[in-house]
Amino acid sequence: MAHNKLHWVLSCMVTLAMVTLQVTQAVQYEATNNVPGTTGGNRFDNEIGVDYSKQTLASASSFIWRIFNQSTEADRKNVQSIKMFVRPISPVAYASGNEIHVNSDYIASYSGDVKREITGVLYHEATHIWQWSVNANGGLIEGIADFVRLKANYAPSHWVKPGAGDRWDQGYDVTAHFLDYCNSLSNGFVAELNKKMRIGYSDNFFFELLGKTVDQLWTDYKAKYAQ
Repeated sequence: MAHNKLHWVLSCMVTLAMVTLQVTQAVQYEATNNVPGTTGGNRFDNEIGVDYSKQTLASASSFIWRIFNQSTEADRKNVQSIKMFVRPISPVAYASGNEIHVNSDYIASYSGDVKREITGVLYHEATHIWQWSVNANGGLIEGIADFVRLKANYAPSHWVKPGAGDRWDQGYDVTAHFLDYCNSLSNGFVAELNKKMRIGYSDNFFFELLGKTVDQLWTDYKAKYAQ
């Protein structure tokens, strides 16, 4: 009887410790429609919504951690919360600190499945919040964000096809497809590249991880899709 009671007490303590750990580690997700009553604000409320946006930010973060092979908090940026705001801005969206701002006018004018489109946008922008990018060029940073969007199956139809582009660091969809090619040569390449970018960046990282310079990899990539 005493043994069973001790076992029960220990089990309760372990469970409580796990719950406490999950609570302290949980990232908070918030979404705010700053323009209710406008065309974009109304479409956001009717076709996307605050609750779905918060769920998407949580799902995107978990997906990004898997892509980056960041299984522990020590591997990640120290981000306690991610906040999304829908409001009129110039670009489609941007991330700053732990905030994501989405253009309400873009939501209003988008002609396709706006829910799917904004989901992809949130995966891209959430990547900017979580990725390491010390001294990396903008094309690579944007390419990694679109690589995550690509792997999450939220690439829009207007993206270029694999093999397109003039430079490996052209950014966005061009670089995303190139990184997908590099990742196919060594599964986990993008995760390792992101890990290295925690303290700085060098084009030599490609050689260190794949045994070829980034320019040679780009040449090989272009040749593959020229056939």
